[in-house]
Amino acid sequence: MTTTPAESSAPAFGVPAHQPNGRLPGALRRRLHPDPTVRRLAGITLVNTVGNGLSLAVAVLFFTRVLGLSAAQLGFGMTAAGLCGVAASVPAGRAADRWGARRVLVVLVSIEAVGTAGYALVHGYAAFVALACAVSAVDRGAAAVRNALYAQVLPADRRVAGRAYLRVVTNIGICLGTGLGAIALQFDTRPVYLAAILADAVSYVAVALLMYRLPAEAGAGPGASAPVAASASGGAGVGQSVGQGRRRNPALRDGPFLVVTALCSVLGLQFAVLEVGVPLWIVQQTDAPRITVAGAFIVNTLMVIALQVRATRGTEERTAAARACRRAGLVLAASCLVIAMAHGLPGILAAAVALVGIGLQSLAEVMGQAGGWALSYDLAGEHEHGAYQGVFNAGSAAAMMAGPAVVSTAVIGYGVAGWAVLGAALLAAGLAMGPAVRWAGRREARLRAA
Repeated sequence: MTTTPAESSAPAFGVPAHQPNGRLPGALRRRLHPDPTVRRLAGITLVNTVGNGLSLAVAVLFFTRVLGLSAAQLGFGMTAAGLCGVAASVPAGRAADRWGARRVLVVLVSIEAVGTAGYALVHGYAAFVALACAVSAVDRGAAAVRNALYAQVLPADRRVAGRAYLRVVTNIGICLGTGLGAIALQFDTRPVYLAAILADAVSYVAVALLMYRLPAEAGAGPGASAPVAASASGGAGVGQSVGQGRRRNPALRDGPFLVVTALCSVLGLQFAVLEVGVPLWIVQQTDAPRITVAGAFIVNTLMVIALQVRATRGTEERTAAARACRRAGLVLAASCLVIAMAHGLPGILAAAVALVGIGLQSLAEVMGQAGGWALSYDLAGEHEHGAYQGVFNAGSAAAMMAGPAVVSTAVIGYGVAGWAVLGAALLAAGLAMGPAVRWAGRREARLRAA
């Protein structure tokens, strides 16, 4: 997938004067995406992530103070839920190929709304674990289907840029939701916690309704019903998609794609570095002020919002995407070493060094995400995005589940040496991406020649 020079240099947030949005205030107009489908997806994403941010802010206290769970019980329940999320991604992706991503996504999000509201009715640990597993399975399945939906409703040469824009919106939504959650935390009462959880459930209902009205394929109107989008070169219809849905999962038989998925999952440990490794390191192993932890999240959020769209430019072509992943691995390794250097320094200097490391980590994050998205789409069959996104998302879910334990063991158990080993693993994953992508090219050439 390649872009023309005009497309690659167009302002990501600009809106042409002939668009209806030209009547909006200038500051808002400059931030709206020129593609109406991306704008609709952005609105849906904002609703979803504000609800998620609100729920995330209060979840731990809700589960422990309202439901009465111990830390150990909560940890076990979340681990079991994570396993269910990994397992659900692949079948959810296959369902998207067979019945259409939009249709499947509306069903999954609707179920998630019911499941989230169900937390208000839980009164026993067994019921909590069962519900948490069900909600996690639906949530991870919905994530896989959502990524397949982007392939169906966005042109092939603009999918990665569209996802980058939506990721910026995601960060904004999470920030807004977390701010609302902070207000709920100040009240610290059962009714307020319940209201926050139910508000998240309501946001899923709104998302399901908005998704139902989303065009089913690129360029379609709200009433379109075709479950599979045409490819950029002229795609298959419903019959072909259904037929493919009955075959064995092609992504599970695609060796290069499985390797790319595994490498992206290793690079995905960067999220556990930010969310678990850095806070533990700053608080337990450095003299930096505790507020540095909050500063790390602020730096990361602002850099992702500012750089994610720009980082996707040129990554639509697979070799460029592989280079982006390689650079991400290099910068992640450097960030691990810089963060480790904060140990033993005076407080303010330790904070400054840690924040520099977070800046490097954030830069690597936007590059790695851009490269991973591009490869997950480019290496997939045009009418099998559900299957491929299901497998790719399962890898991401596995990294999310295992990452906290891996990172905390490395940085707290082994200190500076642990940071060095973690950085080496991230570097190796980035460097291995190029050979994996070249292997994929050779495999495709053999299949075409057969």
